[in-house]
Amino acid sequence: MKIVIGYLYGDLMNIYGDTGNIIALQKRAEWRGIDVEVKNISVGSRLKKGEADIFFFGGGQDQAQELVSRDLVVSRKGKTIKSEVERGVPLLAICGGYQLLGDYYRPHKGPKLPGISLFPAYTLASHDRMIGNIIIDSMFGKLVGFENHSGKTHLKKGTTALGMVNKGWGNNGKDRTEGCIHKNAIGCYMHGSLLPKNPKLADWLLKKALEVKYGKEIELEPLDDTLELQAHQMAVKKFG
Repeated sequence: MKIVIGYLYGDLMNIYGDTGNIIALQKRAEWRGIDVEVKNISVGSRLKKGEADIFFFGGGQDQAQELVSRDLVVSRKGKTIKSEVERGVPLLAICGGYQLLGDYYRPHKGPKLPGISLFPAYTLASHDRMIGNIIIDSMFGKLVGFENHSGKTHLKKGTTALGMVNKGWGNNGKDRTEGCIHKNAIGCYMHGSLLPKNPKLADWLLKKALEVKYGKEIELEPLDDTLELQAHQMAVKKFG
């Protein structure tokens, strides 16, 4: 088996260790004998349907987000990503990537940046810096990460959050929600990197990618996650 990881705008949207999520997905697949190709998709490149089996979209600063927002619309990559997610292709987006997959992001200065409306949510810049370790309760159990954002994301009515904040700020620091789930796509503010310390989530993304690609149920071979779970449990113990 083989999977292709589509790394969206990795040259522009990659802060706070986000590339570690790509490494975690790649290694956890390779340790199981699954071939992996990482395809970099950025401004100037094309994206066709079926070209990637899983997408990752990291965080970035406002200037980078402006470039990426424009490219998602002009190049029609946004429509392709949305169409692929609708047919089940998994996606993980962090911080700035998460914001641009909602309806829009409104920065302090300049025009509103349109998103692709994959997630039923919108984000407003604020003067509050929400930074620190975060722990949430989710369908995957407790997830741990590190957040650093001033944008406040608001989920629309009926939208499914990734989880509820146990420690930290989450989407907006008020309603205790963190992140969003649509189909097999997840958006959140959990940097850190997220996947190395949350192997259950990493394997869920891999499983979904393989099942959509090969059209059958996939059972992943168990891995020795002793170190990963120690890191996870230490974060829960120290910051929970």
